[in-house]
Amino acid sequence: MPADVAIYTTPWCPYCQRAKALLSRKNVRFEEIDVDTRPDLRRWLSEATGQRTVPQVFINNRPVGGFTDVSTLDQKGELDTLLGEAPPPDLPPLPR
Repeated sequence: MPADVAIYTTPWCPYCQRAKALLSRKNVRFEEIDVDTRPDLRRWLSEATGQRTVPQVFINNRPVGGFTDVSTLDQKGELDTLLGEAPPPDLPPLPR
């Protein structure tokens, strides 16, 4: 079973588009969560990741960063490993 992937985005963010395109090229199914009008989710993202920017990608509920971080993981050959890890059976849902 592939990893559970979620990406927090806004519609107008070019880096969000790049992150989604990278994941799509890898045939990764992901849930996109729009935080544009959700200050509660923005606040949670800041607390969970230490970042105030989007996109923020989570693999099996672990924050892996934004587009640059995910792209770097891909270039190092580490992204496929993370994406290949099955989610734990007790994986709680992320805020949506």
